[in-house]
Amino acid sequence: MAKIIAVCKSRKKGTSKEDIREGYIQQNCGLADDAHADSSSHRQVSLMAVESINKMREKGFDVGPGDFAENLTTEGIDLASLPVGTQVSVGEEVVLEITQIGKECHTRCAIYHQMGQCIMPEEGIFTRVIRGGTVKSGDEIRTGKNGERDRENPDSAPYRRKQKQP
Repeated sequence: MAKIIAVCKSRKKGTSKEDIREGYIQQNCGLADDAHADSSSHRQVSLMAVESINKMREKGFDVGPGDFAENLTTEGIDLASLPVGTQVSVGEEVVLEITQIGKECHTRCAIYHQMGQCIMPEEGIFTRVIRGGTVKSGDEIRTGKNGERDRENPDSAPYRRKQKQP
């Protein structure tokens, strides 16, 4: 089962976030009281897989949930394989829509300067909030239209990003 393992926020952009374990995601805005919450942005809530964070740990970095400024740290779902437009349901209430995979770093962020490397540009995803609600560690994550599983093939991700052409 794919799930949320951390809910993270910060009051300042470009810094690591603190795991608050539970928070309220506002419709068309983001995580309440987080510096990145913005109704005019398509990057209202960010997600990062703990599996990606573990890759950095294997390289010797002392990192954990929130260190890459993600709002939600996930486990058991290949976030970077989900295409833009995929809807992701979290817990009983929240529905997010993927709007961007990775981001371009024109200038190195504070996280890069602290760690010397950042995985958010390649493995983080950004979403807009379709339906708000409470989110907490342990909440199940579902993907597909309105967050429903692919009924014909429930064991596979219903959507895949197209492979880059050579």
